[in-house]
Amino acid sequence: MATEQIFYQSAALVSSEKHRKTSVKTGENFSFASGANSVPLTAVEFGPAAADYPIVFAGQGDNVFPATVLGTQGEENLFVAEDGHWRGRYIPGYIRRYPFIFSTDAEQSRFTLLIDEAFEGVNSDDRGERLFDADGNQTQYLKGVLRFLEDYQARFMRTQAFCKRLVELDLLVPMQAQFTIRANEKRSLGGFMVVDRERLKGLKPDVLADMMARDELECIFLHLSSLRHFRDMVEKAHSAEDDQPQEEPETDEEAV
Repeated sequence: MATEQIFYQSAALVSSEKHRKTSVKTGENFSFASGANSVPLTAVEFGPAAADYPIVFAGQGDNVFPATVLGTQGEENLFVAEDGHWRGRYIPGYIRRYPFIFSTDAEQSRFTLLIDEAFEGVNSDDRGERLFDADGNQTQYLKGVLRFLEDYQARFMRTQAFCKRLVELDLLVPMQAQFTIRANEKRSLGGFMVVDRERLKGLKPDVLADMMARDELECIFLHLSSLRHFRDMVEKAHSAEDDQPQEEPETDEEAV
């Protein structure tokens, strides 16, 4: 699974001088995400995301984070159709915030808004929403973008605390998902972790009570329940190759 920053090719500082006449059209074409087989997720998104995708954990050390699995192999996103529309019911916030992103200083105390100028929806033809008005003031659209990213950043920080707790309690174990796409085609996807059910059961009552009070147990249960979608992804991989009826898919989820 890829854990590096994705999508962004030419991120530039948003300014009224440079982007006075810039408009952005989003929400229709998600082709920019077609090569992403996973994207980060925040804890508050576990509820809606668990209805569509397997939720796993990636990274290591102090940089562990939740992620949605979107494909059965590298550079495959089964949720982006050929015409660019999104096939899932819920679109992760990481994808919805594109082409915008916050850049932080070394102390992570100052945030700067950037925009990927390589995104096809960025234009100077008044398609979509303007970033600044004729006087160089922020439009309501840009103010909304800033509010969304500020909220996303706050949710991301809270999610980091949740993941730190999972690491400290040693609840995460490596996992490898194996898919049988065709009789002669098997795929293996690794590089991620899941919560170990037995280790979770072995926690002391006071620890479990504290996790319940913090809504952390709810996130864990949603995560574990979401792993059933690995089986669904075999069917999506079939339909991505052709529209012909296929035999009942076979999926194995094996802990390494």
